[in-house]
Amino acid sequence: MPFADLLLLLVIGIGAGVLGGLLGIGGSIIMIPALTILFDLNMHLAQAAALIVTFFVAVPATLQHHRARAVRWPMVVRLLPFGIIFIIVGVFASNLFSGENEEMLRRVFAVFLLYVVGQNTIKLFDRTRDESEGVERLNWWRMGVVGSSVGFMAGLLGVGGGIVTVPLLQRICHVRLRQAIAASSAIMCLTAIFGAISKNATLYVHEEDIAPRFLDIRSDQIVLESMLIAACLASTAFLGGMIGASLTHKLPLFWVRLAFIILLTVTSVEMLF
Repeated sequence: MPFADLLLLLVIGIGAGVLGGLLGIGGSIIMIPALTILFDLNMHLAQAAALIVTFFVAVPATLQHHRARAVRWPMVVRLLPFGIIFIIVGVFASNLFSGENEEMLRRVFAVFLLYVVGQNTIKLFDRTRDESEGVERLNWWRMGVVGSSVGFMAGLLGVGGGIVTVPLLQRICHVRLRQAIAASSAIMCLTAIFGAISKNATLYVHEEDIAPRFLDIRSDQIVLESMLIAACLASTAFLGGMIGASLTHKLPLFWVRLAFIILLTVTSVEMLF
């Protein structure tokens, strides 16, 4: 692998890790556009690598949140079964977008980024209250709706799911923001494993569409390239996740959110057009 490519992957990894740990989003929402735009990677290969890295962002972030006593473990336990089942369902749904349909998956992801931009823009200017209002509601059906939605979107788009988890926990279950971020990271520790295994195990479905970018291998060995990309990204994303999660409990999120909005807006337009 050329040194310039390695250096760029390391930079992407730490950037995704910091933002992932800070906002409880896993980092895939940064990694996937970066890999597809900067390296012209196949969307499914980028998702497979990003799901692996999500685990290495989520674990240190969860440890930091746990030390800050922000993780509500009973709530996490209720969400996990739904998240694990539906992330696998989402992966198989994403595999339906192969060949010529892959461009549609890219555009679906770009539209999802615009949704994220909209959500964060609302939060950016609605500064009257940083936390959710109302009494917490953590019954099973609410946990099921949140966990299932998060899992399916994570599997379909190859993301950690935190960008969906946090607002859903706030709106449906009335969980406070920082606790929702902490729960999101904790859930991803396990859902990312099942998503990564499912996505990488089914990469062969797209072997005719994926050309190796960094390794001199056959198309049916493309999972090796996914693992190499993930290893490069994870080496710095792990550190970034620790830094970002620690900043969640110290740093005002206004300027971070603003930079995040600008970055995702540019990225989504690039992926769409």
